[in-house]
Amino acid sequence: MTATTNTGDACALPTPTDAAACALPGSAPAVPGRTRVGPTQQERFALLRRAKSIAIVGASNNPARASFFVATYLLSSTAYDVYLVNPRETEILGQPVYASLKDLPVVPDIVDVFRRHDDLPGVAQEAIDVGAQTLWLQLGSWNEEAAATAEAAGVSVVMDRCIKIEHARFHGGLHLAGFDTGVISSRRQLLAR
Repeated sequence: MTATTNTGDACALPTPTDAAACALPGSAPAVPGRTRVGPTQQERFALLRRAKSIAIVGASNNPARASFFVATYLLSSTAYDVYLVNPRETEILGQPVYASLKDLPVVPDIVDVFRRHDDLPGVAQEAIDVGAQTLWLQLGSWNEEAAATAEAAGVSVVMDRCIKIEHARFHGGLHLAGFDTGVISSRRQLLAR
């Protein structure tokens, strides 16, 4: 086999140096400095299937915030019991808002977190204290201290993944481009010319 030049596509050539860039999500840390490997696609799907309730910590009443969009999706497009947590709000999307996880009327299966990096270890401990099964840190959130604390207590941890995107992808509602097409099909649709 002769050597070729990589034209910028990390997955164009199956060389050992490119192997990490081509790895499937969850199979290896994708960002330098991240040592933890999260749940595989199948494991994330299983976490979502088992769950009956989700608490969104850091829920916002601001429609421009990701937590508002995720709450809207979970409330309107899933069968989950959704609980919103924010000590500064009393109602979001017509739902009551709780000051903390310990104030919820149930133990949430998944604690979906929209908080600053430095707050994540504390939220992980709160999730443990209330008996949650999964700590889910949204896109852009990665905290190995929080993950280690939760996992040591037997709590599953997903980091740097959007629960809305994962749910929609697993349930046929997410198009390759990232938006809901409203079509669930195993056939590719032909584009009109």
